[in-house]
Amino acid sequence: MAGSGELDVPLPGSGRTRARWQAFTRWAQRDLSVARLAEGHADAVAILAELCGRTGGAVPGSGTGALWGVWAAEPPGYVLEARPAGAGWLLSGVKPFCSGARACTHALVTAREGQQRRLFAVDVTQPGLVPRPGSWPAPGMAGSDTLDVDFDGVEAVAIGEPGAYIERPGFHHGGIGVAACWYGGARAVARTLLAASRAWDLDPHALAHLGAVDCRLATVEVLLDAAAHAVDADPSDSSGTARLRTMRVRAAVEDAVSDVLRRVGRALGATPLGHDAVHARAVADLTVYVRQHHGERDLAALGTAASATRLSWEDA
Repeated sequence: MAGSGELDVPLPGSGRTRARWQAFTRWAQRDLSVARLAEGHADAVAILAELCGRTGGAVPGSGTGALWGVWAAEPPGYVLEARPAGAGWLLSGVKPFCSGARACTHALVTAREGQQRRLFAVDVTQPGLVPRPGSWPAPGMAGSDTLDVDFDGVEAVAIGEPGAYIERPGFHHGGIGVAACWYGGARAVARTLLAASRAWDLDPHALAHLGAVDCRLATVEVLLDAAAHAVDADPSDSSGTARLRTMRVRAAVEDAVSDVLRRVGRALGATPLGHDAVHARAVADLTVYVRQHHGERDLAALGTAASATRLSWEDA
């Protein structure tokens, strides 16, 4: 994909945001693990463009055909600390959920400078950075090479000021890009039901599930269209609506994905899960990947934001 230029997608807010997300969806429909790596690379390129204004200068790996990852998970129990060292920084600790741990050449990594979160660029091939084999034993998303990584005095370059990674508008735009991958995974799962409807004499219950799945996926398509238009109309988020929009889209896509998984399973039973390796892997991968939405916790955040906002569906 990198060699063919397939990873060179438009930046968010460039006027072609929908084309960017459509590429993510195509990749995910083909293979969710590959999409996780490809979306991570595309996200890193967008982050560097937003925070650096360019990908040159002191950023390691710029202009060399590097394959990037974004390692920004910070669950409880893991700490990665940054300390200044000369003109640069050194990172020490453990970073979990590092997709492409042995496949990427470079990564954007969040670490703590005291109590502040800060983003750093690192060369993944340098000494002191060691992936932990076996730290992702689950079959779902196994192909994404997502491992815990030990950092022991790893050299890094700071990207932006403390807090800039989350505070930038592109953080929210990138969140919808991930949802576009979930949507692609749902299309892959739904494709099995659609194919069955054309090959078998499905009963009315299974056909009802197919109708509901089609409605769900068509609704997500329209939602992503509208979100992309909004991002392109206000890429710098001068209206302050990007966060609410992203939470809405991610919640709606997560709900649609969960419904597709449930309905396809109920319509077709165990047969494709036991006899169709491609379908079974798509189901396993999507079940894991969509849990980047944190369920009720994210819905509560959306509810809090909605309560504090003048909403379009309120009475005049």
